[in-house]
Amino acid sequence: MIEFQPNSKNIEKWLKLIRANGVGPATFTRLMKHFGSIDTALGAAAAEMTRIDGIGPKIAEQIASSRDKFDVKAELNLAEKLGVWIIHTEDDRYPTVLRKIYDPPPVLYIKGSLSMNDNLCIAIVGSRRCSLYGQEQSSRLAHLLSSAGFTICSGMARGIDTAAHHGALSAKGRTIAVQGCGLANIFPPENKSLFKLIAESGACISELPLNYEPLAENFPPRNRIIAGLSLAAIVIEAGPRSGALITASAALENNREVMAVPGKVDSPLSKGAHRLIKQGAKLVESVEDVMEALGYIGEQLHKHACSSAAKASQRIEAARHGQFQLKLTEKETKIYGCLTKEPLYIDQIAAGTNLAAGTVNAALISLQLKGLIKQLPGSSFVRK
Repeated sequence: MIEFQPNSKNIEKWLKLIRANGVGPATFTRLMKHFGSIDTALGAAAAEMTRIDGIGPKIAEQIASSRDKFDVKAELNLAEKLGVWIIHTEDDRYPTVLRKIYDPPPVLYIKGSLSMNDNLCIAIVGSRRCSLYGQEQSSRLAHLLSSAGFTICSGMARGIDTAAHHGALSAKGRTIAVQGCGLANIFPPENKSLFKLIAESGACISELPLNYEPLAENFPPRNRIIAGLSLAAIVIEAGPRSGALITASAALENNREVMAVPGKVDSPLSKGAHRLIKQGAKLVESVEDVMEALGYIGEQLHKHACSSAAKASQRIEAARHGQFQLKLTEKETKIYGCLTKEPLYIDQIAAGTNLAAGTVNAALISLQLKGLIKQLPGSSFVRK
């Protein structure tokens, strides 16, 4: 059941100001700091705004003339229809760690739920065009960290992000997806089922208006939220210009730990992660490595986290060797029954089981982690 909570008090006023022309997160913060309240900021004259560093006459006039133009009523009606709730930084439900970054989103749109447990959050990010190795490492680390009680945060993009979310879901853990578009859109569209699964066991969030399209310029700012929600960011397979490196940079700027999983030395996909390691990022292969990188927090959680991860690894390994029968969900049983020693693609499995492609993808990740099936090059699947 997807959780729906009431919006923050005075959210209408916050939406008016943040949607005014010339107002971004940093400018919004300066306005609030100068005027002391949302009411005073909304009622301020343009001349008064020019007394704030970084706001000249032109920007001040833009803000003053546009702060009543955003259709707040339509936005709130659509949010209610979609089951999305909206909070601002003065709300106690706003994530504490995110509030502490340089430019926190003044408002957050949320589909799903936030939890105090999300204070123990690890970001796992990487390339959209990734290798099978990258997908496996992303799913494995997410599964083990989630089994140890960590929330997994990523961007729900194709490739490493999607594998991280699936890894957390397969461990029945919490995961947060930060979208680079409004929550009325789902990007990429093939992750519609994944979006629903994440909202049911965590949250899909965005700082953007509900109908915003997934434009390229939205994603770099999105990455600061992924970093801001997390204690640390783990990069798995990133090219030299990968958005995952922007997340790593944002993590460093906000005093978060940065880690990287090594890859093949001759693969272009390894260049970004290897560069981070050369620059001092912690090389991680296991949950133990992650705990070491987390310093004091890792020391306090080391015994529990490593024990939980070890048990999860043992369950997976035992299943691979047929030592016991893992319990499968109804959908996993259906998909496993469809597979043979002959390779099948996701669309073939979906057609054979009458399940949505996103549901099939989620179950396939879980079955891989349980050691029952294998993914072949070209994204086809067989029984082990």
